[in-house]
Amino acid sequence: MLSKRRDKAAATKFFARALEVNGLPRRIVIDKSGANTAGITAINRMLKRLGCPIAIEMVRIKYPNNMVEQDHRIIKKRIRTMLGFKSFFSASATLEGIEVANMIRKGQMTPGLCPFAQFASLTA
Repeated sequence: MLSKRRDKAAATKFFARALEVNGLPRRIVIDKSGANTAGITAINRMLKRLGCPIAIEMVRIKYPNNMVEQDHRIIKKRIRTMLGFKSFFSASATLEGIEVANMIRKGQMTPGLCPFAQFASLTA
């Protein structure tokens, strides 16, 4: 979901949609942006008005504790040294290759299937 501005209304709408799809979390890891803080505060007020006894805790620790950011660390390390991509296709192919290599390294491939067949299906 894209918005032209990163403000309280956009953040509230984003978090409301995320809660609708994924359910109510105990805590959310965010950066120190004011829009995210205002959005979660607005959601907590709505939850309190609806009678929900538990508020969403905001954790403002930078990405070392955010598992998603840590998972993308290797991609960022490789792409940062590049000058950029000239086409969407080359960017997509490079990212797919890095992701497949990480999956092989982490042992996330499906057991019982040929590694090349899995590689080909992931990059197709």
